[in-house]
Amino acid sequence: MNPKFDLLRQKQEEALRGGGEARIEAQHKKGKLTARERIHFLIDEGSFEEIGMFVTHRSTDFGLDKEKYLGDGVITGYGRIDGRPVYVFAQDFTVFGGSLSESHAGKICRLMDLAMQNGVPVVGLNDSGGARIQEGVVSLGGYADIFYRNTLASGVIPQISAIMGPCAGGAVYSPAITDFILMVENTSYMFVTGPNVVKTVTHEEVSSEELGGASTHSSKSGVTHFACANEIECIRHIRRLLSYVPSNCEDPAPSRPYTPSNELRPKLNGVVPENPNQPYDIRDVINELIDDDGEGFFEVHKDFAPNIVVGFARLAGQSIGVVANQPAFLAGVLDIQSSVKAARFVRFCDCFNIPLLVLEDVPGFLPGTDQEWNGIITNGAKLLFAFSEATVPRVTVITRKAYGGAYDVMNSKHIGADMNFAWPSAEIAVMGARGAAEIIFKGEIAKSQDPAAKLREKEQEYVEHFANPYRAAERGYIDEVILPEQTRTKLISAFRMLKNKVAKLPRKKHGNIPL
Repeated sequence: MNPKFDLLRQKQEEALRGGGEARIEAQHKKGKLTARERIHFLIDEGSFEEIGMFVTHRSTDFGLDKEKYLGDGVITGYGRIDGRPVYVFAQDFTVFGGSLSESHAGKICRLMDLAMQNGVPVVGLNDSGGARIQEGVVSLGGYADIFYRNTLASGVIPQISAIMGPCAGGAVYSPAITDFILMVENTSYMFVTGPNVVKTVTHEEVSSEELGGASTHSSKSGVTHFACANEIECIRHIRRLLSYVPSNCEDPAPSRPYTPSNELRPKLNGVVPENPNQPYDIRDVINELIDDDGEGFFEVHKDFAPNIVVGFARLAGQSIGVVANQPAFLAGVLDIQSSVKAARFVRFCDCFNIPLLVLEDVPGFLPGTDQEWNGIITNGAKLLFAFSEATVPRVTVITRKAYGGAYDVMNSKHIGADMNFAWPSAEIAVMGARGAAEIIFKGEIAKSQDPAAKLREKEQEYVEHFANPYRAAERGYIDEVILPEQTRTKLISAFRMLKNKVAKLPRKKHGNIPL
């Protein structure tokens, strides 16, 4: 045997062992996969090619010169997911707790540079104790190098971050810049400062899970888009997410072959209750409109701001983004959290040429001191800005209420929507009939011998005049009033018509969204 060949095989085997069998076993006991196991399940079988397997750190302080591992705590490379190229890095907690060193960061930066140059998504599998303290500012500089590349890549290539262990301090900001964050329940967490620091500074007693676990960030902060029961589910979510998204901003949204059939959906005729104040689940509408492809609606941010629903689906094989008010929660009002949630999703879809379907049933913005003092004006404007700026095909269907400024914000014709449909149940007005009648007919009602009866009479008068879609249709604000059962047919036709849409924004460096 050639000794040089033997040396190569020896080094490869050493790199594959990571931090050693004892640490691998410790990782498994925590209910976690190793970095290489995660890549194995994520990437198409036999397609992964590793880059930088033999990289080691260059630090000599605090005894690090005596402790070196090939790969230096992160596995980087490229492969395929469902046959499409992808770059991936996976931090290896068995090596220095996955901590980031100068060399570790350099491997990730090299990967991101390649991804940018080749127009390919990047998936990061994060499992790290943070900056390698022994390297001091050098490791902090490594984080900043990654943050800078995340920012340059934003809107150019999709970036997905899976948090599969600890993610604390400066480490949280790279995932925060990326497009989607996934977390694993009970084994992953994110926070800027940990429970011990919190206790020292604010005297609060809180666990890592309560402070920054998957449940916390998926429901309270909205930091994470998906909370997954285990690592395998997390990996499946990543693969499915990428199936709706193009490889870069120059490519069209993915589509699959579709055979036309009977597109009428009679169930939709009965989905909106007769009583305009009775709730219904907008997901029932979504599920009737999208393709029955065995996958269904892929909801994003499901547990955060449930008064608005966002996610991906397919319509006649075409990948689309869906934004829908949810009457089953807070009557579907827009508030701070739902506005920011939807704005972020709209901007992602616009970055990557994914057409937008908007289902509207919104009674307005949520009133109250809490909303006003926390900036509902600025935050609501984020959604308005996002829709106004979007140049992808945009189609709106008003199922019921479209009141006040919220009518404008929810992808109205006035802010650039391409096609706007309304069901006969649509109510397009400045406000609800009762409130409008109390203002318009205040004098008449006050002078009446029976104010309550007069209010009911005037309320009905307002309903007949304004609480319908026909005034808006007369003005051309609504392109067509349609039967609910026709909606899928109309949408397929509209998006097909808009397939080659070209729209350009005024020449500028970039807009100044109200952050």
